[in-house]
Order: sequence, then C-alpha cells, then structure tokens
Amino acid sequence: MAAYVHDVFMLFGDSITQGAWEPGRNGFGQQLSHVYARKLDVLNRGYSGYNTEWGLPVFKQIIAKRTDQHAPKIRVLTIWFGANDACIKPSPQHVPLDKFASNLKEMIQLIKSPESDYYSPETRIILITPPPVNTYQRRADLEARNPPLKLDRLFDVTREYAEAVKRVGRETGVATVDIWSEIWEAAGEDEASLSQFFPDGLHLNASGYEILYKALIKTIGDVYPEVHPDNLGFVFPPWADIDWNGDTVKSLEARRT
Repeated sequence: MAAYVHDVFMLFGDSITQGAWEPGRNGFGQQLSHVYARKLDVLNRGYSGYNTEWGLPVFKQIIAKRTDQHAPKIRVLTIWFGANDACIKPSPQHVPLDKFASNLKEMIQLIKSPESDYYSPETRIILITPPPVNTYQRRADLEARNPPLKLDRLFDVTREYAEAVKRVGRETGVATVDIWSEIWEAAGEDEASLSQFFPDGLHLNASGYEILYKALIKTIGDVYPEVHPDNLGFVFPPWADIDWNGDTVKSLEARRT
C-alpha cells in the first residue's frame, strides 16, 4: 500500500468529473495533476450517471472520518453535480431542485460541521455549477441511438440547477465556480454555438475543460490562495536543496505546507 505522504485535492462529481483525465480532452484533472505535482495528489472521484441522491452515500465512504489518523488530508475538494440531477421526469436521474440543494448542503456540512464524524477544517470546498446543456446536440445524440431516446434535459431547467448551486455556495460560505455562465458567455449566449465546447451537448471537450480549469484556478487564487499551486512547496525538497554533503536522509524527510 502507498504511505501517507502527500495531502490530496479530491474531485467529486459525475461523468464530467470522471472524464477529467480522458485522453484527447485535456481535462481539468490532468491539468491539476500537472500544476500540483509533488504538492498534492489529485484524486478522481467522479461517477458517471450519478446525481446528488446517489452521490451522498458514496461521499460518506470516500471521505475518511476524523478519527482516521492515517488517511491523507483533503486540502481542496470540488463538488460538481447538477447535470444529471437536472434531468427531466421520468428520468430516474432526476432530483427535485430543493432536494438537490439540500443534498449539496449536507455534503458541505459533513465537512464543515464540528459535530460531524467527517469534520475537516483544513479542507477548502469549491462547488461547480453544471454547464449549460446544448439541446440541439443532445437531442441528435439521443435520437441516433438504437433504440432512439427522447430528449432528457432542457436548457432552462439546467440553468435553474446552476443557480441553485450558486445559492448554496452563498448560504454556506463556500466558493463557487459558475461554469454555466463562463461557457454561456464564451458561446456568445447562443445555444447552438455551445457545440464548440461539447462533443454531445452534455460532456465537455478540450475547449470546455480549458474554460473550467482557468476558472477553477482563478477561484482558488482569489478565495483560497493558501492552496494555490504557486503557494505550496514541494513535499520533498528540490534536488538542489538536498544536503548531499551532510545529513542527506534528514534533508529528504517529507514536509507539508
């Protein structure tokens, strides 16, 4: 088993998080792993198709309890849901808007409440809104399947879920990346033009992930500068700092910032 040396940056969410390292898409997980190399381990905890209702019990299993002294500390945690919760009925992925917001708040309080078994005051939480859905692409993708499927998401409904994420962020004092607005504005506020950021109207391509990555890094710098990659030192020293003429072993002891 791997020893606990590095603290972690955990990405929790649905398929858009799961695909964060997908080849050819330059996903945000891939980019984060690069800038946080030797500083924080970036962990992918994305679950394709999941909504907050199914994600909540998983969350309680992937987060270590405060009594586990051997688990790495989560220094940064992104929570990115809504794309599936916003499915319209009769989709089993649909979660009512109020319940969606409640589930997000419960995840946050599990980390922030001193009464919680999962209390982690050193964890910096960042919510991410669902991106806009391109119903033109999404409808074409579903109708091309065998058998054809009906459209399962609506543009305005997804926007409501994005707004709910921002409200939860304000109410809980948690940073939020509004990727819905970032991508919508980048598309000139034209739904058909969203195709430049999606291969299928739902999941992000390289251009979409690039917008997300830049917005996420900016948010970290603005709200949680202490965990920005530029402000974290290496866990093990740069090679030039190794005391090769003295106590080499002592100089190579892990150190966390």
